[in-house]
Amino acid sequence: MSDIFDGIGTAAEGGLFARALEPDSGAKTPHPHQPARCLNCDTELTGAYCHACGQQGHIHRTIGAFMHDLLHGALHFEGKFWHTLPLLVFRPGQLTRRYIEGQRARFVSPMALFLFTVFLMFAVFQVLGITAPTTLPGQQSAERAAETVGGAAQAEIGNLREQLATGGLSDAEREEVEAELQVLESFVDNGAIVSSPEPTSGPSLDASGEVAPGEEAESPDGDSEPEPAARVDLGELTDGSTGVAWLDKAVTKWRDNPSLMLYKLQANAYKFSWLLIPISIPFVWLLFAWRRRFKAYDHAIFVTYSLSFITLLFVTLSLLGALGTASWVVTLAALLVPPIHLYKQLRYAYGLSRFSAFWRLMVLSVFIWIVIGLFLQLLFLLGAF
Repeated sequence: MSDIFDGIGTAAEGGLFARALEPDSGAKTPHPHQPARCLNCDTELTGAYCHACGQQGHIHRTIGAFMHDLLHGALHFEGKFWHTLPLLVFRPGQLTRRYIEGQRARFVSPMALFLFTVFLMFAVFQVLGITAPTTLPGQQSAERAAETVGGAAQAEIGNLREQLATGGLSDAEREEVEAELQVLESFVDNGAIVSSPEPTSGPSLDASGEVAPGEEAESPDGDSEPEPAARVDLGELTDGSTGVAWLDKAVTKWRDNPSLMLYKLQANAYKFSWLLIPISIPFVWLLFAWRRRFKAYDHAIFVTYSLSFITLLFVTLSLLGALGTASWVVTLAALLVPPIHLYKQLRYAYGLSRFSAFWRLMVLSVFIWIVIGLFLQLLFLLGAF
């Protein structure tokens, strides 16, 4: 139950951030009971807002007005939102072009919309229980396997020591038991694997434990002394040292506690999702590098509105999945909707032909995976410190 309230709080927090970036558009008529002069700066009012400081002319002092401001400001339910949302979903190119060309007061700004959708996405994920796992399945299997192997090794060590203590073994049998005991003790005590020669490389024994007739108890190369076992240090195999101190420290943290690092990765994705915008802008610029009429600002608006739609799509698909929608429907929508939406936004935002929009979509699809890779690498580094 607490997750639901946490999720609602997160969504409201996102609305407050968006509200801070995107105030009212000013398209209001004066209130019939507003004073003649601004209560904040004493400037004569000529409309619903003071043209000097921007404060509303009519100030509310009722609990109903307070609740209205809460819904209106925190959750951002206003006319601009409902003007923006249908265009973002069905006509993203037109929305992008109109905002770039100057229609700013009518629509929610891209950054305000992006912040709200990001907060909303993580709020919905929190309510639905979509979060990083606390314990990895592979990690649990490895721990159980290590416990099983360790217990079996200890039991075998006790058995071999008992055989040596009772006596009655031939020299060849004693050497074989001691070699096996050395392997197990090295594995348990020192974390090392000691590989002994294959049993077929030594002399064969008959049922009584004696050396079979016609064979001598010697090593394959003819020496009477057995070759020492080769030691392989597991620490060297899993060290993964790069020679860079800060990078080795980061790798060690990820290897020692992957569950905690996954949680930090999710938290950082929530905090630093805005980094996707500056990372993506240069790649979009490359698609129009020879067209001087498109500026970096145009690409920033394009990227931010596109990311806002994808975030809303994730929220919608998550809710549909939680409501029992067939998984193939959700998967099909996740695969088809983004490229179609991106194509429409490219074509109509930049005024492209079908062919120009299509080949740019293909190139941009490759760029998207590069951007995701760069973003994940940044999250890995941020999670390690």
